[in-house]
Amino acid sequence: MPGPLHGIRVLDLSRVLAGPYAAMTLGDMGAEVIKVEQPGEGDETRAWGPPWAGGESAYYLSINRNKLGITLNLKSAGGRRVLLELARRSDILIDNFRHGTLERMGLDDATLWAVNPRLIHATISGFGPVGPYKDYPGYDFVIQAMAGIMSITGEPGGEPMKVGVAIVDVTAGLFTVNAVLAALHARERTGRGQRVEVSLLESALAWLVNVGQNYLVSGQEPKRYGNAHPNIVPYQPFRAQDRPLALAVANPRQFRRFCELVGRPELADDPRFATNADRLAHREELVQEIQRLIEQRPADEWLRLLNENGIPAGPINTVPQALADPQVQALGVVRTLPHPTAGEIKVIGPPFHFSETAAEVRSAPPLLGQHTEQVLRALLGMDDAQIAALRAEGAI
Repeated sequence: MPGPLHGIRVLDLSRVLAGPYAAMTLGDMGAEVIKVEQPGEGDETRAWGPPWAGGESAYYLSINRNKLGITLNLKSAGGRRVLLELARRSDILIDNFRHGTLERMGLDDATLWAVNPRLIHATISGFGPVGPYKDYPGYDFVIQAMAGIMSITGEPGGEPMKVGVAIVDVTAGLFTVNAVLAALHARERTGRGQRVEVSLLESALAWLVNVGQNYLVSGQEPKRYGNAHPNIVPYQPFRAQDRPLALAVANPRQFRRFCELVGRPELADDPRFATNADRLAHREELVQEIQRLIEQRPADEWLRLLNENGIPAGPINTVPQALADPQVQALGVVRTLPHPTAGEIKVIGPPFHFSETAAEVRSAPPLLGQHTEQVLRALLGMDDAQIAALRAEGAI
């Protein structure tokens, strides 16, 4: 059965990560996604290698599946005409150009809505549409620094540290998907599309969550805790006899049960550790006590004992170990796709499942301009002469 967004068409004018990730997620949900790139250049991530597969960078391959790929020169009159015709037949347009870029090309919202008043235009920027930074370029690393993420990431007393993946871009892409789906729902009621604005800065500030709220309530600057938690103890790695493991004891019932399992039931009634607030106040003593207990047995013994008794714990895996994990294998996370130049590629599939509709990995990320003629013929009804004229103009 087709995905829940079957029949929805997305024009993906975005590059790099946040926008392409959002468009890919909509494609995973069944939407038809047409990726629009500049002729001869394409998405910057095509060059962000090694590693490569069939001439395509792994970075590009990670965020562009389930898309048709076309090239359009939006600086040409023919390219703009084609885009407007595609917009006429689409439901969603996603871009991450700097503010004013589409307007200077004559592709402002008024023009887009003149051809399709039901179009939802989602635009992703670094800093939003207003304010002193609105025209600044926004990149994940810079936003992590500016939003305070780096100040709370890393070891206590160490240097500020970024998260290991471009998490601001990823979450901005997910916020964009959420907002677009809400706009689709609103369109059912109003019959009209609308503009959706998502910024990297606001996305990063939004996922400060409890750390940001801690500051707003207490007025105290958040600290770096390394792999520990600012609000919960014990909630961090501990070294077992052979290797470290991650332990997350998040409520009183779990803490009491944990104390029983490690052979120290009296710790649950110790006035230093009786409540979460007590455990926070005596973090160092409790962590040292737990470390002395955990290091006496191998990690696998602890992991089996703790998980079988409802205590969250897990191995600290490398990426290869994580992708080879039997639970990951059972979920079918890694998918294999045929690819026109690489033969086949493996990708990490969508993290959601529907009981009545599909969440599919249907096609590999497109080569640059792979489907240009196909889309122009099938969707816009163009013939050989019209396509040749666009090519001669440099529009495709």
